[in-house]
Amino acid sequence: MLPTDSALDLAARLRRRELSSVELVRHCLGEIRRANPDLGAFVDVSEPRALREARRADERLARGDRAPFLGVPTGIKDHEHVRGYFTRMGSRAFRWLYAPVDGFTARACRRAGFVLLGKLATSELTILPIIDDPPARNPHDRERYAGGSSGGSGAAVAANMIPIAPGSDGGGSIRIPASFCGLVGWKTSRGALPNPYGVLDPAGISVSGPLARTARDAAALGDVLAGGTGRFADACDDRVPPLRVRVLTQSPLVDVDPEVAAATTAVARRLEAAGHTVDEAPPVDGSIDEFIPIMARLVGQIPLVFGMARRMQSSTLWLHGVGRTVSRQACIAAGERLAQRVLAWFGDADVAVTPTVGTLPPRVGAYAGLGGEATFRAAAQLGAFTAPFNVSGQPAISIPAARSRAGLPIGVQLVGRHGADRLLLALAESLIAS
Repeated sequence: MLPTDSALDLAARLRRRELSSVELVRHCLGEIRRANPDLGAFVDVSEPRALREARRADERLARGDRAPFLGVPTGIKDHEHVRGYFTRMGSRAFRWLYAPVDGFTARACRRAGFVLLGKLATSELTILPIIDDPPARNPHDRERYAGGSSGGSGAAVAANMIPIAPGSDGGGSIRIPASFCGLVGWKTSRGALPNPYGVLDPAGISVSGPLARTARDAAALGDVLAGGTGRFADACDDRVPPLRVRVLTQSPLVDVDPEVAAATTAVARRLEAAGHTVDEAPPVDGSIDEFIPIMARLVGQIPLVFGMARRMQSSTLWLHGVGRTVSRQACIAAGERLAQRVLAWFGDADVAVTPTVGTLPPRVGAYAGLGGEATFRAAAQLGAFTAPFNVSGQPAISIPAARSRAGLPIGVQLVGRHGADRLLLALAESLIAS
């Protein structure tokens, strides 16, 4: 068995009985025992439970069950409920929250046949684009962050602990760790998947989605999260028509690293060489202050009781406090204003090409000593290129595009029109494969 096989390849090998789910799960558990103490990708693993699930998967495989990922191991981000585990939401304040039932993502993954190994690290209440207490470290350089808030998912896949993982994205939380860890990370169009965050998220910025090694794997997991509709699984075989492409390499919110800008420009040149019409675009106009009410409202609706605040990070408490003053109507209005501006910037383009993150992964401890507001504002710069498209609801996908001189992955983001998820997957596959 090859730990670097794609999830779809592993599922096919399991169906052909070339290996068993028990063998594969034992291998992944061994990788977790070896690498996780240094990386902090998983926050909870139950080996006995995982092996029981694997044995049941092997029994189903022997009966000819065709669930798409039957017997393939994965993990669930720790803001989602998984039956029999605690849901800590990345926080010391939620250590007591036991889940007797599965949440949306766990249910979808079980229906698809996945074996759930445990819970994956997330930033506190999924707020920051890094995980810092304790840190989730980058497998390519353990002195740097893996990103967030789905940083545990990114680190686990990149370190070959599991072949694929679901995550969630409210401002870049899938795409940022995908970029830092050298993976494919796909944020779907608003409404393309069921949204389990709707009550807390009136602006509709949050979606579930995959972190994967290939665009095909990402498409297939997208179908799992969509309820097994078959909407995306074959998207990578679609023909990519001639496209109008806008290229963006600068932002008023962050100084873009020259190596990141060069990687973005290189992708644009490849598209131009393939016959697409490519034009440079000015930066998207916006500020962190305009996004804060939208994110703050989401966080501010989470109740804090029984002295929980004493155990929470300063950035969480600051944003939670701001969110308590933001009405639902004000949140929706802020989202609509920003969305109109982003869509006007996108114009008549078919695809935009941008850096996923303007910088290389920060070093662990880069935000130490800052206060709550200062920490949030500094870390939020990592989402300068991703968050606008959460607000606009457009699909976006980060693909591994280059390596820095220091060997760090650099992701480039492809953004499409609303509903053009299949086109983005096909374009991503063509760029990765060529």
